[in-house]
This record gives sequence, C-alpha cells and structure tokens, in this order.
Amino acid sequence: MTTLAMPRPRRDAGMEGLVAKWYAANTGEMMKEYVELARRIAPQLDSGSAVLEVAPGPGYFSIELARLGNFSITGLDLSHTFVKIAAKKAAEAGVKVDFRQGSASRMPFAAGSFDFLLCRAAFKNFGQPVEALQEMFRVLRPGGRALIIDLKGDASPTEISREVDHMGLSFCNRILTKLAFRTMLLKRAYTKEQFQQMLAQTGFSAVQIADPGLGLEVWMTR
Repeated sequence: MTTLAMPRPRRDAGMEGLVAKWYAANTGEMMKEYVELARRIAPQLDSGSAVLEVAPGPGYFSIELARLGNFSITGLDLSHTFVKIAAKKAAEAGVKVDFRQGSASRMPFAAGSFDFLLCRAAFKNFGQPVEALQEMFRVLRPGGRALIIDLKGDASPTEISREVDHMGLSFCNRILTKLAFRTMLLKRAYTKEQFQQMLAQTGFSAVQIADPGLGLEVWMTR
C-alpha cells in the first residue's frame, strides 16, 4: 500500500466556554439530523446494548438514542463544557446517559466494554487518530461495531455549499459554518484512502467505507 501524506500532527481540539456554547446552539438547529441518525441506528442494536459515543459534544445523538430503547449509553468528550451541557440536556429530556470527560486516544474504559460505538463529526479533530482507532477497537466487544461519520478530506467547495444549505441553519450560522468548513475543518479531514491506511494499523476484522456526498461513513467490526 502506498503511504499517503497525512494532516500535520496536532493536539486534540476540544471546545470550551463560549465556543462550545455557540456550537451547541448552532448544531441544535440540526436536530432533525440527530433524530434520523438515532432512528437509523436503534433498530440495529439489541435491547440492553452498551453504546459509546466518542466526542458527543452537546449530546444530541446519545439523548435521541436513549429515547428509542433500553440501551446503556455513555458519552466521552474532551471538553469539560460539553460534558456539563450534555448532562444537563439529558436530565431535561428525562433520559439516562453517562457523559464523561476524557480523550479518544486514552479512553477510561476496560477492554470489551461496548457493543456499539459512534463518532460523528469529530474524528478529524483528534490529535492521535491511529491511537483513537486502536482504542475504539480495544473497548469494543468481539463482534462489536463502530461507525465514524465525518467530513471527507477531498470534499469540493460545491459539495460543502450544497450540504450546509440543507442543514436548516439560520442565515448567519450558514455563512459561519461554510467559512469554518473551508478554512479549518477541511484541512483536518481525512480521505477514504487515508482512513484505509490508518485502519491497517488496527485489528478490526472488517471495514466498509461509504461515500455519501460530503462525508464518509466508516463501518468497522471487531
């Protein structure tokens, strides 16, 4: 396999304070997307499944999933602010989700703790992506599955503009989101080939990578 150039090494990018609160409000305008994703995932899980969301941010997906079934759900985020926001929102929704602070590359969980793992729109921010993938493998039970959904590193300006226009954001947030995609997020994102290169350094038994428009969906089976 040809070795591909990767984004420059960096520290984990966690949001705190006012930035995290702005992000929570901005993504809250996209609630339909979280509801649809939860409804898509829930039927694939057995009752009582242990689920981990890595970098849940404000916790919208985990909270929606908790409404749909008898699952034991944990959220792990680097941001102290997001952990507080997510815990408050779960309490307000009347659902139980255990939100904790921690790094994706050093998860505070025993091996084989989870049946399913989701990481949505956050993988590109991890400073140690290969270590994060190896940790995902470690904390899954044999046969457990993981799904990473994120921006693809070779997305075109047209794809970005079209996708953001369909997010249901207010005019100002639409402009700011497009600017963030083009000036920051795209530089951190990975291509399908780069994911394949990183996943070759893990022990996953099966990997499938889909390319539905602006992003990638990386399915992994332990």
